[in-house]
Amino acid sequence: MGTALILIDIQNDYFPTGKMALHNPEKAAENAAKVLDWFRKNQKDNIFHVQHIAANPAAGFFLPDTEGAEIHPTVQPQENEPIVVKHAPNSFLRTDLESQLKDKGITKLIVAGMMTHMCIDATVRAAADLGYETTLIEDACATRELTYQDKRVPAEHVHTAFVSALQSYAKIITTDEFLTQDGSVH
Repeated sequence: MGTALILIDIQNDYFPTGKMALHNPEKAAENAAKVLDWFRKNQKDNIFHVQHIAANPAAGFFLPDTEGAEIHPTVQPQENEPIVVKHAPNSFLRTDLESQLKDKGITKLIVAGMMTHMCIDATVRAAADLGYETTLIEDACATRELTYQDKRVPAEHVHTAFVSALQSYAKIITTDEFLTQDGSVH
């Protein structure tokens, strides 16, 4: 029974000069880097980076072989850290993430990344469906504002709404709570 860190889509296109800039991605990436550093010191064999590569060029971002699709330098994978490439919001859908986790005997997940309302939401819900005990580091995630009809929803409200809903699927904590508990979040 092990615990793994899953860093989802912390990629250049989500930063200010990218094609799909999020609200405050630097702070989320900085917090994700703190958790990543803890794992590198304590559970270095249980780190997984997830990279979204757009299957359809019409998406406009995360296009194959572009700088925008590259994992951001803040959380750049080391040689021994696997990169799971996905083409859909759910990090488990048509990827080998689950088989890699099973091979290592992983039963608990620590999740961080981008976008809260899309790939984080889809992956955390799927992890729960697959039986993983999941913890979401909420301040190591970022999202953007959304609109529906004539209504604009600020990014902070989007983040709060999705994190609130995910409480049924995962334990929600902050980076400081994770680090204070020395990684033992369960």
